[in-house]
Amino acid sequence: MDGALALDSAPMPTVGTPLYWSAFLVIVAAVLAIDLGVVNRRAHVARVREATLWALFCVALAALFAGWLALRFGGRVGLEFVTGYVIEYALSVDNLFVFIVIFGYFAVPSELQHRVLFWGILGALVMRAVFVIAGAALLARFHWMIYVFGAFLVFTGLKLLVARGEQVEPGRNPLLNLVRRLLPVSHDYHGQHFVVRIEGRRMVTPLLLVLLVIETTDVVFAVDSIPAVFGVTRDPFLVFTSNIFAILGLRSLYFLLHGLMNRFQYLPVGLGVVLTFVGVKMVGERWIHLSIGVSLAVIAAVLGLAVALSWLRPKPGAPESGDGPAAGDQER
Repeated sequence: MDGALALDSAPMPTVGTPLYWSAFLVIVAAVLAIDLGVVNRRAHVARVREATLWALFCVALAALFAGWLALRFGGRVGLEFVTGYVIEYALSVDNLFVFIVIFGYFAVPSELQHRVLFWGILGALVMRAVFVIAGAALLARFHWMIYVFGAFLVFTGLKLLVARGEQVEPGRNPLLNLVRRLLPVSHDYHGQHFVVRIEGRRMVTPLLLVLLVIETTDVVFAVDSIPAVFGVTRDPFLVFTSNIFAILGLRSLYFLLHGLMNRFQYLPVGLGVVLTFVGVKMVGERWIHLSIGVSLAVIAAVLGLAVALSWLRPKPGAPESGDGPAAGDQER
């Protein structure tokens, strides 16, 4: 333990050089191009095999990146990335509950859900970059902001623990209501189009409304997730890359787990504990000195226990296997 603490107190190497930022963005652009231009060039219902392979590909890519970080900058940097990635990935799974509610509210056809998730991910890349830059600037200028971030995480974690069962209501989204008042909206979906021309009149489709709700919801997600990773590492490059690698696998994870989401009833509890743990660690950083390895072990143990309890004690009526868009190896 003393050795781990000494390691954590050592000066951090500079990770996010302009070259590495550029290279990472090129990699992300390539992955998105393959996703949209090759794997999902046409609208279709994702099969279980396709969703599984893409999810494994995204996880493998993150693992390779973590290995490169460890070799290039040392084990501590690699562990910080992995810890941030685990937190973000778990939060992403919890976010899928909200996506299911949104798609159900708008009755989005299964074959169109990928397009919304893809462009939602693209928007999330931009918003996460803004949040990371703003958070890093605040922490660099005002050290006491770490206590504000920590207190907010404790509040969010406790809220998750005591507010179980709260329903998401997409129809109350203020941006959605504003768009409905200002722009003409078609009654039906028109394939993958966000805007169509009907009888000479340009109209937005319900698919665009779904995308707007997804994007504004992601802002709320980012408010929770970015401070959580800053509680693990202060390096903006590690915060951003751990966020983005988790987001890249979100689409395939949705199609893979859609029919099994009711089996993760204790995951919000585990996330509440994790966010509270990270928040307390940030607020008490002068007195609480835990190595990144210990923090990762605690977070992994809590999330692992939450998933295990969910599978051992499922909700009454929870499905035994996926019955969502990816179920049954459907293909069009």
